[in-house]
Amino acid sequence: MTMRVTTTPAATPPGNRVQTCPVCQRTSAARGRQRYCSPACKQAAYRYRHPTPPPASVAAPARARAAQTIYECPDCEARYLNLQRCPDCQLFCRRLGAGGPSPCCEELITLEELMPSIDNTPAPKQSNTGVAMP
Repeated sequence: MTMRVTTTPAATPPGNRVQTCPVCQRTSAARGRQRYCSPACKQAAYRYRHPTPPPASVAAPARARAAQTIYECPDCEARYLNLQRCPDCQLFCRRLGAGGPSPCCEELITLEELMPSIDNTPAPKQSNTGVAMP
């Protein structure tokens, strides 16, 4: 689609000039500086000049893992997974930390209880035979 407006020569009297719409190629009497025959053609030309970009493909955001926090009731010392209030005592529990159910006995344990405490002593060096060296 070309956006060229063609009119008859300027020597023609203003009331007799003919203009061709650049969108639909319809001829009509020229009216002042009007380029298009109708508002619909004017809007179509605008949309042609300013195309809308295709919508960006939006991937679903990565879901964070559900927080697995262990809470303990200060009164009855019962442990709860992601439950901040004891249903029996109606007291707010204290947060022990991240954790989950134990695979062997289904008791709720924290990661700190699962892993031994790490001290700053260096690990013993091992030789090529797999035996620890002093």
